[in-house]
Amino acid sequence: LNSSSNLFISISIEKMELKLLKEIVKGGEGKRTEFKLKTKHPEKIIRSIVAFANTDGGRLFLGVRDDRTIIGLKDPEEDLFSLTRAIEKWITPDLDYAVERISVGLDREVMVFHIPTSKTKPHYVLDVEGKRRAYIRVGEQSIQASREMKQILLRGKVNANILIRYGTHERILMSLLDQMDSITLNVFASKAFISKRKASEILITMVLAQVLQIQPHEIEDTYTWSPQFTAHH
Repeated sequence: LNSSSNLFISISIEKMELKLLKEIVKGGEGKRTEFKLKTKHPEKIIRSIVAFANTDGGRLFLGVRDDRTIIGLKDPEEDLFSLTRAIEKWITPDLDYAVERISVGLDREVMVFHIPTSKTKPHYVLDVEGKRRAYIRVGEQSIQASREMKQILLRGKVNANILIRYGTHERILMSLLDQMDSITLNVFASKAFISKRKASEILITMVLAQVLQIQPHEIEDTYTWSPQFTAHH
């Protein structure tokens, strides 16, 4: 670790050996693992870093192809500078991460960015127009977070009991979920004859209260009963 660099904040990690690197790469990409050959488009790569921080953490491997071939970086200093500069410039608020460099022979290195799940969610990527976009990890993909997901991440930082008033709209929602495997915001708003904003607030509150769980999707999130609730329901 180059802990003296002021471009990133070091976190404690266990040193990875080449043998372990090969085992991880052999397992392929997943919710907490992503491969990139190099930092040709750092503005796209930082979406994955933000997604890891906003979800369950993860590791970004630079110098590895999507087909799991370990190539290594020819000029790791250049790639390190490019990506750490992008992180510093385009991610807000700051997030913790560590960088590890693993020699893979022939004067090449694989660089591993270790990103823990953040305590200051949500993190955003700033685009060229200054707009903030949050990303989360779903399987092997880093997708843009919905308004509801961002609110859940933000409000979930406050460890407090959530009180729910089971009014007409909440009862409609629960009745619909008893009939269906899952529901979307649009379906709930339509069936309950309420605005999307009102439906959104009800769904967010019920997720935070652990009555429902959210299943993020790139097109539209879905909601189901949470395991904690069904166990006592």
